[in-house]
Amino acid sequence: MKAVLYCRYSSDNQREESIEGQIRESREYAERKGMTIFGTYIDRALSAKTDNRPQFQKMIKDSAKGLFDVIIVWKLDRFARNRYDSAHYKAILRKNGVKVVSATEPISEDATGILLESLLEGYAEFYSAELSEKVKRGQTENALKCKWNNGSFPVGYVIDEERKLQIDPLTSPIILEAFKKYSEGDKIVNIVKFLADKGVRHCRGGTLRIDAVQRMFKNRVYIGEYKYSTHIIPGGVPQLVPLDLFEQVQEQMAKNKKAPARFKAEDDYLLTTKLLCGKCGAFMVGESGTSRTMKVHRYYKCVTAKKRKGCNKKSAQKDWIMICKNREPLFYYNKYNKNHI
Repeated sequence: MKAVLYCRYSSDNQREESIEGQIRESREYAERKGMTIFGTYIDRALSAKTDNRPQFQKMIKDSAKGLFDVIIVWKLDRFARNRYDSAHYKAILRKNGVKVVSATEPISEDATGILLESLLEGYAEFYSAELSEKVKRGQTENALKCKWNNGSFPVGYVIDEERKLQIDPLTSPIILEAFKKYSEGDKIVNIVKFLADKGVRHCRGGTLRIDAVQRMFKNRVYIGEYKYSTHIIPGGVPQLVPLDLFEQVQEQMAKNKKAPARFKAEDDYLLTTKLLCGKCGAFMVGESGTSRTMKVHRYYKCVTAKKRKGCNKKSAQKDWIMICKNREPLFYYNKYNKNHI
């Protein structure tokens, strides 16, 4: 009988050694039962509360190929901690002629085994739900003490031994300067470049992009406000930005938001609605994007392709767009538009 091993560990206090133990005991079980190990599927640091596990899904897909007859798991909770998922995927496996067995939980093939298996799966789901409640309770206690629960923390701060935010003496003056620049009307693309030139990185080591800087300017942690879930504690974090400066930045952001296409206005798209897509005939409109090097690239894009309604015409770079007359065009003037250029 051909078998495969499925091993998994979540991020709750488990490491690679956990996988090694699961494989060893599962192999011993297969040897006792006279099974041949065909392969191994391993999901690392992934919870069984969800079925969104790459190797698990690959195993389910491979079961339809007739490559193996049995899936050996160390315990049934390695397969799933959700009774619905367990029943759903076991039904798929049964249809493909594959069954799931536990290497450490002896379950008979009779009616008693069905009852025992359902009890074990129910307990696994109970354990998962109880663990989630304990984690939430612990995070709530941390929040009441203003301890940082999230994985990433705002730039300009560091986390101390008590998991509390403290002002970073190296980056905090640069962040404060960025707030001042924006309040004085400097463009956000310039501020992104300013932060990059100063070597400011987010806590995971990457450079700050426009969306990250926009979120930074809106983050009330900089005025000393601690927030986790529904818990908001004014003064729970050391204040980095004065309140009046923070409010000036919010006013500036609101003003910029009311000025649509501010960046596009710097370089007009004169062919918008005068240019038609050569594939579907729809209007082409201007759009822009910013690369990792902070260079702005401008394009004309078919509105049908933009809305994903069937046309696959790629965007055309604005600076080299050409009008074709003697052959089938990729784009052309709208001859019915009276506002010719």
